[in-house]
Amino acid sequence: MKYVLVIAAPLLLVALLAQNWSTSATSTEAEGSAPEDKAIATLAGGCFWCVEADFEKVAGVTKAISGYAGGEERNPTYPQVSSGSTGHVEAVQVTFDPRLISYAQILNVFWKHVDPTDDEGQFVDRGRHYRTAIFYHDESQRQIAEESRQALASSAIFDQPIVTEIRPLKEFYEAEEYHQDYYKNHPIRYRFYRYNSGRDQFLEKVWKDKEDFQVIEARLKSETEYRTSDEATLKARLTQLQYQVTQEDATESPFRNEYWDNKAEGIYVDVVSGEPLFSSTDKFVSGTGWPSFTKPLHPHSIVEKEDRSFFSVRTEVRSELADSHLGHLFTDGPAPTGLRYCINSAALRFVAKARLEEEGHEEYLSLFK
Repeated sequence: MKYVLVIAAPLLLVALLAQNWSTSATSTEAEGSAPEDKAIATLAGGCFWCVEADFEKVAGVTKAISGYAGGEERNPTYPQVSSGSTGHVEAVQVTFDPRLISYAQILNVFWKHVDPTDDEGQFVDRGRHYRTAIFYHDESQRQIAEESRQALASSAIFDQPIVTEIRPLKEFYEAEEYHQDYYKNHPIRYRFYRYNSGRDQFLEKVWKDKEDFQVIEARLKSETEYRTSDEATLKARLTQLQYQVTQEDATESPFRNEYWDNKAEGIYVDVVSGEPLFSSTDKFVSGTGWPSFTKPLHPHSIVEKEDRSFFSVRTEVRSELADSHLGHLFTDGPAPTGLRYCINSAALRFVAKARLEEEGHEEYLSLFK
């Protein structure tokens, strides 16, 4: 139920919305995964009519479903959620093609359609069941969401703190059928509600003259662009040392490797897949004889695993897409992270600043201005 305060026509609004209040729900639990060429994002941005409508207009999005998430009540109904007693929020599950739009880009759209500083509702809709949230489906989504929220906070777009929660998705329940595609099925009612909600007026004020602003650099390269090869092809393409390091978890010799003392500007990509991993702006002299970095280009590009080899417990780091062994992570690095990503040169290929655009990595040129 959307309780809209419209001074000019309160009775008209009640009449327009009351028609469907008593309709029973057909709530279902959402599947936790999508087909191979699809990905799913679950987002709460206040009135799900509006969020669904906004995302269904985005290129690369194939479907948006209104529903409920975040609470403990199983198969909640709209009246139950609206009472504020279930812990659920109105949410939308967005199915998209990651070959056409990345999860980071999905979040860029999300931020530009909500007020992330309001913890008690959204626009005219008040109550914590209207608050904003990002529900992540896996660790990669969590890391991207954290990075995106921090980037938005650092951008100073908003004067107030960003309060949007980032939470694991437990279950998503589809809302009643009459809520689905509301903007299509009831265009007059929807436009009346949306105009009087104050959403568009707020967004216009905040984002005017900032249409091209990206909260974080989108990962435009899809997994299909970072294809890996079969064993025979890899052995033919890589040097013996590169193969041993990336595929057999070997460690190269310190001080006798290609990049330990490289001071040139540029980025380092996975030698197997070409996925961007590290930047020279985060490289430092560790004295270990291996290339060392304080952080990766994108947290979600690195996978951490426990390594119990050599009678010790260490944190191994591998590339996300090719699953290449890269090196290890230690907590004795310099500020600001205190981390040391100790990486084998043989697992990397250096792309100099002058070649970034030529190799399709022009989005990283801003790192060196």
